[in-house]
Order: sequence, then C-alpha cells, then structure tokens
Amino acid sequence: MHGVDPNEGIRTVHRLRALAVELNLLGAEFAHMHGLHTTDLRALICILDAERAGLDATPGLLGSQLGINSASVTALLDRMEKAGLIRRTQDPEDRRRSLLAVTPRAVEIGQTFFGPLITRTGAVLDNFNAAERDAISRFLDDVNRAVAVERQAGSQRTDDSESRSRRRRAGEPA
Repeated sequence: MHGVDPNEGIRTVHRLRALAVELNLLGAEFAHMHGLHTTDLRALICILDAERAGLDATPGLLGSQLGINSASVTALLDRMEKAGLIRRTQDPEDRRRSLLAVTPRAVEIGQTFFGPLITRTGAVLDNFNAAERDAISRFLDDVNRAVAVERQAGSQRTDDSESRSRRRRAGEPA
C-alpha cells in the first residue's frame, strides 16, 4: 500500500464531510418542499437501494437501516403510505412479512428534484477516464464500508456505555 500523507487523508475527510453536509441540506430542502420528514427521504432511499440491489425491502430492513424501532417504522410507513409514497404488500412467501415498494409518484417527484444533480454528476464523471472512474467507485465504496464499520462500532460503544450506565444506576460497579 502506498504511504498516504496524513494531511491528505484529513483533507479528504473534510471534503467528504462538506459533500455530506451539502447532500443533507439538499435532502432537507426536498423533504421540506414535499412536506416530508428527512427520515421519510432516507426511508425512500433505503427502499430504492434495496430494490436496486435485488433485496426485499421490508419493515425490518428499514428499521435496521434507519436505526429506529418497529413502532417508529410502523408510524413512518403509515405516514408515507398515506402520502402516496410507498405501498405495502404481503410477502407471498411469508404472509407475516410486508414488502415495501416506492410508488411511481415518489419516483417522479424524486427524479424531478434530483434529476439535475444526477445529470451534473454524470457530466463531472465525463471528465475522468474509465480507470479513474473505477478508482473513484472503489474509493467511494471503500469509504462507505469504512463509515458503516465505524457506525456499527459507535453503536456498540453506545450499547456498552448504556449498559455500564444501567449497572451504575442499579448500584453495581461499572
């Protein structure tokens, strides 16, 4: 592996953070324009990503992706279904399970809003050759995995901290 200047790594993280902030602001603008919560937008993205990956989008998957409990998932899905953004169907292979899908209306409003960004991003990628685009894809995939690992580790740290806190409240040593 090549030695990377630590300052270059920090600058890259700062660039990624700035991009994440801009994307979050854009997502919040979209949500506000359509009377949605930002969680609704994240849920739509999760459902679409599952579909693209060939996975069943289920309430359980959504809850784990969004980090929310089943009661919150139910309230979220009720709200989104009422707004005409998703539909729930019974899984033909497991009648206890619901399958989730984004409605054509949700896809249309998403494409109307995010289509120009997708077009601009494609134009930016046109400035790179195939090998560079491959490197960019690998980099983004690897960073995404690193963030997911860190998020999982953070979740574990939080669980451990809450467990220690409960023990202290119960009078046990930490």
